[in-house]
Amino acid sequence: MEDIRTITVLGGGVGNARFLLGLRDHLAAASDPATVNAIINVGDDMWLAGLRITPDLDTVMYALAGVNDVQRGWGRVGDTERVSAELQAWGVGWPWFTLGDLDLGAHITRTALLREGLPLSAIVERMTERWPIGVRMLPVSDDEVETHVVTAEGEMHFQEWWTRHRAALEPTAFVSHGLESAQPAPGVLEAIEAADVILLAPSNPIVSLDPVLSIPGVRDAVLRASAPVVGVSPIIGGAVVRGMADQCLTAVGVETSALAVARYLGSRRDGGLLDGWLVDDVDAAAIAPLESEGISTVAVPLWFRDGPTSIAIARAALAVARGRMSPDGTTLGR
Repeated sequence: MEDIRTITVLGGGVGNARFLLGLRDHLAAASDPATVNAIINVGDDMWLAGLRITPDLDTVMYALAGVNDVQRGWGRVGDTERVSAELQAWGVGWPWFTLGDLDLGAHITRTALLREGLPLSAIVERMTERWPIGVRMLPVSDDEVETHVVTAEGEMHFQEWWTRHRAALEPTAFVSHGLESAQPAPGVLEAIEAADVILLAPSNPIVSLDPVLSIPGVRDAVLRASAPVVGVSPIIGGAVVRGMADQCLTAVGVETSALAVARYLGSRRDGGLLDGWLVDDVDAAAIAPLESEGISTVAVPLWFRDGPTSIAIARAALAVARGRMSPDGTTLGR
């Protein structure tokens, strides 16, 4: 395949944002006019202090707009937290979940538009018009589908498990409340069906990718798509790049390794999702077994250290989709 006109990326927050930045910048440097659709997890979303909070959508939006706080990994750069301090003084919200003042502006805007009757997808489109982000962002659903974590201390929202408890409570299951009645947001299935390439960003497979793929109709659309599906491993050398994917994988009986995550997603040849898979150089031993299972696997450096490395990862993912990379990362032909 030579002409790639539409690229659709599925993912969550931080890893997805870094990958999308690299993809966007790669296309710009190559003067490539391909359209990028980003279908984003809403399982982390919640109501807090009367406001609708959408962590993954905001993380991606801020990163693409260039206003994200790269040190903390969330929120707006240079933000203050005077309002959060005042809310805590009033005993409102979660004292362990602070929000910046500029960030609160986004949450107030979103909530006001929801109260006016706009669906989340229309709100995301409207809010992202503020900056030239270069990517079309799509929440996977307009419906409220929230991820909860089951632990020995009871069931709690994912944000409480991760932010308050720092994932220290052993999870036994993950539950998506509202999933049964949820529908894909407008444009989601069309973005998958029209894609020339489908990419799975390096996101937590259990609490970022699964909540996207579990929305009724989404996984089936990926399975039916004529486009190649290439994923980027979120695991390097048996360890997570960021977050708590190891606890999540263990809870569902999956080893924390690039090989095991690829097998969890499955080969399309055998009814799974993947045609191709990017692993880090240290995980090159996964190439042979995955190739034998029908997943074209390539080893390249996968650490998002800066702009050039992010671009290189995105370029490699597209090269795998085009079938132009050998397993050792050598580019074949054009």
